[in-house]
Amino acid sequence: MSNRHLARTIALQSLYQWDFNGKKDNELDILIKKNLKEFAPEFDDKGFAKNLCQGLLLRLAEIDKLIIEFAPEWPIEQITIVDRNALRMGIYEMLYDQDIPAKVAINEAIELAKTFGGESSGKFVNGVLGSIYKNKQSEIEKKDDKKDKN
Repeated sequence: MSNRHLARTIALQSLYQWDFNGKKDNELDILIKKNLKEFAPEFDDKGFAKNLCQGLLLRLAEIDKLIIEFAPEWPIEQITIVDRNALRMGIYEMLYDQDIPAKVAINEAIELAKTFGGESSGKFVNGVLGSIYKNKQSEIEKKDDKKDKN
């Protein structure tokens, strides 16, 4: 397992717990530290999981609006916690994280959903992220081009 995949796994676990427990302020950082210590005690992710979660939280309202828009048949509170947070991570990395290419973000979110979600989680996450990618392709390509130029 790659370092970033492991960090994303820790981030998903932490987001799951945070979401399940009612999204309490300031709890997410504690959960990330606890999960890193419990599941990967020797692993130094150089702050990747924490930065991913913090960036996602800063844009949570925007991200959730996209989920509502691109998965209209599924009220956001009825999407499983794993799928909802895999989508949030994928959307955040695809649209906003300057260091992560969009296709990597999509693939990672799908893999996390397949691994930790239900039987159709991978297909669901793939469908929603694919629709967002198609709709926002020019915006995403500009973000990815900036990364390539740096």
